[in-house]
Amino acid sequence: MRYRGLVIRPPSEAGSYILQVTYGCSHNACTFCPTYKGVRFSPRPLEEVEEDIAAASRLIPYTRRVFLADGNALCLPTEELERILRLLRQSFPRLERVGIYANGGDINGKPREELRRLAEMGLGIVYLGLESGDDEVLRRVRKRDTCEEMVQAVLKAKECGILTSVIVLLGLGGKEGSLRHARLSAEAVSRMNPHYLSALTLMVVPGTPLHAEWERGEFEMPDQRGLLEELREFISACRLEGCVFRTNHASNYLPLKGVLSRDRERLLNTIERAFQRPEMLRPEFMRAL
Repeated sequence: MRYRGLVIRPPSEAGSYILQVTYGCSHNACTFCPTYKGVRFSPRPLEEVEEDIAAASRLIPYTRRVFLADGNALCLPTEELERILRLLRQSFPRLERVGIYANGGDINGKPREELRRLAEMGLGIVYLGLESGDDEVLRRVRKRDTCEEMVQAVLKAKECGILTSVIVLLGLGGKEGSLRHARLSAEAVSRMNPHYLSALTLMVVPGTPLHAEWERGEFEMPDQRGLLEELREFISACRLEGCVFRTNHASNYLPLKGVLSRDRERLLNTIERAFQRPEMLRPEFMRAL
């Protein structure tokens, strides 16, 4: 099992076998993201992928979950993904689910019958970064997909039998646009009603274009209190049914978990307590990407 470069995965895939099937991200232009800078996107040779699956089947034969990396591996042609999924099913008899990152365009660009076939072959969950429901914010940070394109992608994946996990990024609207970013993001995810929803907190990383904007005074992050207010506004405005919500990523100051249609008031009460009890918040030195 071989890996090239920095390989990331969602927190919920911590126990999964990570199989690298592409290198980098096909878009790789978001101003806030440091992950694949300097990496030229390319599909990994299928022969290498097959060799790694064979090695993993000997080393970890009881694997139940696999995550296909890198940044948006769903952009691969459907025939290649089917070949990989077929081999995974043959190699891991206890396999329950395969996960993958995707951009909105990766889903919207595939016919429904192809997505349904991928679901039938074991593609169980897709992770998408909405980041913001504010199209002005998305334009500023050079996201490829508009809010509407992301909404349609999530609805399409759900219709085809694939679980969806959506990410919003607290702080991405900056200090001035914080509450608008929260409200529009809540409107977008309410239309999506994904199975899982996570809020991460923006970290302005040196070397990214956004960091250069911050140095020039063109971007200002909300402070800790402002981020809590943004999170409160976002949760208050969400209208979701059965969606599991988490802020357990290491970037966040306040870890939360609940089903929003059931636990909204409990989550909001926890945020209110955090305003009064800063010891509830994750220390700055413990935050990470």
